[in-house]
Amino acid sequence: MGSLISLEEKCSRSSLARSEKVWLLLLILGIDPGTATTGYGLIKAEGNKLTPIDYGTIRTQAREPTAARLSVLHDDLCSLIKTAAPEVVAVEQLFFNTNVTTALAVGQARGVILLAVAQAGIPLAEYTPLQVKQTVTGNGRATKQQVGFMIKALLKLDTVPRPDDVSDALAIAICHAHLGSMLHRLAKHAK
Repeated sequence: MGSLISLEEKCSRSSLARSEKVWLLLLILGIDPGTATTGYGLIKAEGNKLTPIDYGTIRTQAREPTAARLSVLHDDLCSLIKTAAPEVVAVEQLFFNTNVTTALAVGQARGVILLAVAQAGIPLAEYTPLQVKQTVTGNGRATKQQVGFMIKALLKLDTVPRPDDVSDALAIAICHAHLGSMLHRLAKHAK
């Protein structure tokens, strides 16, 4: 004979599930740093349901001095953060790059991004490219095409977002939706 669950137990289980979902309802802004092109992707994560809200790029002109390009990136990003009002921003960590010039440029853009997020007072999460690819595709060494395919599938989009910076930004946001909620639950149970 199966066990019976009282109405009180059902209600308490149901309210626990609802309170868990409330935390899991997040507006996440993923950012893929770059000086020429910075990709962004804003998603709503409600439990396991992911909904794309907005995505695109912030572009700067190559002919402009570096300081002017970083200023444009800062201003446009501050405006995006103000308009989108994310609850958390997820950014890709800088990884070792054999091209020193590219690594420095991405590092400078990343610094501007971290500054804008700090000025907005929004929590920041950082993920390595390996973590992002592993979370989104199940393979930490996935290609750009594999990441794009999964972004299209997970967000139920008609086409793969272009350029790759946009797909990467959405992948970073999705990575936080999965890893961030898992870390929150682990921390909650450790208390």
